[in-house]
Amino acid sequence: MSAPQATRTTALHAGAWWLWALGLATAASRTTDPLLLGLLVGVAGYVVAARRTDAPWARSYGAFVKLGLVVIAIRLLFAFFLGSPIPGTYTLVTLPEVPLPDWAKGVRIGGRVTAEGMVFALYDGLKLATLLICVGAANALANPARLLKSLPGALYEAGVAVVVAMTFAPNLVADVQRLRAARRLRGRPDRGFKALLQVGLPVLEGALERSVALAAAMDARGYGRSAQVPPAVRHTTSVLTLGGLLGVCAGTYGLLGDTGGGYGLPLLLAGLAAALAGLWLGGRRSVRSRYRPERWGARAWLVAGSGIAVAALMIWANYYAPTALHPPAVPLTTPVLPLWPAVSVLVGLLPAFVAPLPPGADRVGSRASRGASSRGRRRAADIDVLTMEPTP
Repeated sequence: MSAPQATRTTALHAGAWWLWALGLATAASRTTDPLLLGLLVGVAGYVVAARRTDAPWARSYGAFVKLGLVVIAIRLLFAFFLGSPIPGTYTLVTLPEVPLPDWAKGVRIGGRVTAEGMVFALYDGLKLATLLICVGAANALANPARLLKSLPGALYEAGVAVVVAMTFAPNLVADVQRLRAARRLRGRPDRGFKALLQVGLPVLEGALERSVALAAAMDARGYGRSAQVPPAVRHTTSVLTLGGLLGVCAGTYGLLGDTGGGYGLPLLLAGLAAALAGLWLGGRRSVRSRYRPERWGARAWLVAGSGIAVAALMIWANYYAPTALHPPAVPLTTPVLPLWPAVSVLVGLLPAFVAPLPPGADRVGSRASRGASSRGRRRAADIDVLTMEPTP
């Protein structure tokens, strides 16, 4: 099916983007193969490049990628100076070791740095970086305001806090980019420690003004109001919600762990049912009204299903090819890209073809082609004038 232009009615549900990104993150948590992790990062980056808009939160993907690189660097530095629990035979360098007291057994500073320990740290840091990049893809693609509209009434207040926290980083990145562009237009340096200090104060001022405006808007809209419900309903809601969330956590742990597959799925389903019942009862306290509720259409099912399929296929691959998904650091071996897990990761590219196009995507292309053709006609006319030959 061809992807339509994204409008208010055809825009993809924000929850579908989060389910897709969480599916990729789950797949990343099930492997340490650097080639598979790199493929997951490539899939997430391609979908973001194809379907993100020009909104402020859509510009935060690059910051998450840089944060992932920082995580990898920190993990390697820790392994270099503090050692690694992985034994190794190939010594890269021997650092002066700091003597520690007896109560700090198992911890060392300096000493022998092995290639196996550094490779293990690289794999571990790359997994953490991939998880961050997948979350950054969801931040860049999902509209936080539309996601807030889709939350149940019982989670509305907590959802507002989460959305405010999620939009802090994208708005901060947008403010920094705007101020750096303004400094460049004024002929002032925008790089270096001094420029960072001069940009920091206006960014902090803008954040404070935005928080004051947000507080005033929330107060004007009656944020925090709740309807009166019987005490029995409140207690039942608390028990169902808390018990359901505990069941979901225990069931998820059973499914993701090596053992516990027998009780994981039933416990997860029971926890989901109890949590949904608690949320439905808790929604009776919410007095807010819904205007234009979000629709979950066929494209949202395809986007969310692609992420869930990637996670399910990667979990299944841990049963029939565990060694392929976890290349050993001892002994050192060259990682190999397993065929079927790699094909399952490519399923995550489906949103790049079925999700609605961002506003102005096709118009930009058509304007570019018209501009190129008009420039070509003007260039041909200039040549004809110079050669004094009539234009055919």
